[in-house]
Amino acid sequence: MQKKPFVPGPRRPNNNSNPGVRRPERNNASKDPYAINERIHAREVRLVGDNVETGIYPIAQALKIAEEQGLDLIEISPTAEPPVCKILDYQKFLYQQKKRLKEQKAKATKVVVKEIRFGPQTDDHDYSFKLKHAIGFLQEGAKVKAYVFFKGRSILFKEQGEVLLLRFANDLEEYGKVEQMPVLEGKRMIIMISPKKK
Repeated sequence: MQKKPFVPGPRRPNNNSNPGVRRPERNNASKDPYAINERIHAREVRLVGDNVETGIYPIAQALKIAEEQGLDLIEISPTAEPPVCKILDYQKFLYQQKKRLKEQKAKATKVVVKEIRFGPQTDDHDYSFKLKHAIGFLQEGAKVKAYVFFKGRSILFKEQGEVLLLRFANDLEEYGKVEQMPVLEGKRMIIMISPKKK
């Protein structure tokens, strides 16, 4: 009968260690952007947050408070004197930080451009309708790219198109500023208007 190979079971925790404080994995120490629990080397720390009384505590007491709450002591501002710490679930904290960064990135890079098209001989009713839309877009924080499209021989009316776009920019003066004056690109004359900062 063949012997089964020996498979070691899970390692038991060291009896000398304090079971209350959750110790971070040592091999992840260099990867963690924040010092937590025993990796905080300051003698005393300033605790902030909703679940503690704000103040300066000796490190042993701060660790004890974290242990009693079943949470981690996280050093959020290591350069402060003394370092600033919060008592939170570390994984949850990291997740929230990543989420916040992602949101900031999205806000910084997301520029919405809404297009509004005119004909060279747009009537007043159509013009008012499009102006109303443009006001809405600018109030939402989007840029407006308005253009007059010239079909065939209507390119002869390009001055008329320019006048129309300048009137449009003037009517939107309260809501946006002209980023690019009317310019002819192929069969389209384009003007760019960006929202005014609140």
